[in-house]
Amino acid sequence: MNQMLDIAAIVLPVFIVMFLGNILRRAGMIDDGFIYQSNRLVFNISLPMLLFYKIGTADFTTNFNGALLFGSALAILIGFGGSYAYAVIRHYPPAARGVFCQGAFRGNYAIIGLAVVLNAYGEAGLTRAGIFMGFIVPWLNFLAILALLAPHCDNGSPGLGYWTRQIAANPLIGASFAGIFWSWLRLPIPVVLDRSMNIVTDLTLPLALLAIGAGFSLKNLKGDLKRATLASVIKVALLPILAGFILYAFGVRGLDFSVGILMVGSPAATVSYIMASQMKGDAELAGSIIILSTLFSIFTYSLTLYLLHVIGF
Repeated sequence: MNQMLDIAAIVLPVFIVMFLGNILRRAGMIDDGFIYQSNRLVFNISLPMLLFYKIGTADFTTNFNGALLFGSALAILIGFGGSYAYAVIRHYPPAARGVFCQGAFRGNYAIIGLAVVLNAYGEAGLTRAGIFMGFIVPWLNFLAILALLAPHCDNGSPGLGYWTRQIAANPLIGASFAGIFWSWLRLPIPVVLDRSMNIVTDLTLPLALLAIGAGFSLKNLKGDLKRATLASVIKVALLPILAGFILYAFGVRGLDFSVGILMVGSPAATVSYIMASQMKGDAELAGSIIILSTLFSIFTYSLTLYLLHVIGF
């Protein structure tokens, strides 16, 4: 009983804050302008600062695990290939094919993944998750671009070069690598700057969760819900199971194993909707996958944490 209460104390606060954002939106205390500006602030300022601060002040040699990164990247690649092949075999239309594939492997690491890891394993887990993001997110973005470009043979969508430049300009990726460089050189952070960054980074995850919750609505469940459900199940259930087998085979254990499973098992990324809209994808399907995978993750995260506790991780 105590174990289930501990798991609830890890998972539920993340989704309760999101639910609070939804309530505030319905009460008129949060509007579209707040959601838009909050997302801009989080994505461009506070979240990059959080990643830089947590990674830069950590011991890189202690927190870096090549087997964790390679194993996770391999699991994501298999998820990408398997889901795209399934969409081709099932004769999904081009607009749905890449979106289904993207929804099946691309997770919301930056917000929900980090929040769950922080609640479960504290600052140590957050640091490992930040380094994990620094290396895995570019790989995720690259595969997402391939998934969305592959079904279209014309030149109507932005090319690979355009999206490669978008990846290079991503502030989360830049902040992660800057933090890794800072940590590797063992550079100190002045006390005044350290305390200032600590204050700013404390608002990151609550603000991001409120904004996600405020924009969350079951009314946006549209399109082919069977495809959305299948992609969501792959994303939050099958992909973390696959990652677990691969990471265990690669000798990853303890905190690194848990961080890898929780990050890979995060629900579909909200940016999937934006990319689908811009690259001739089925935006309604993308939105439905985001909603369903987020709802499913409440249960899959609870089960995952229970199993991690059982095996001693």
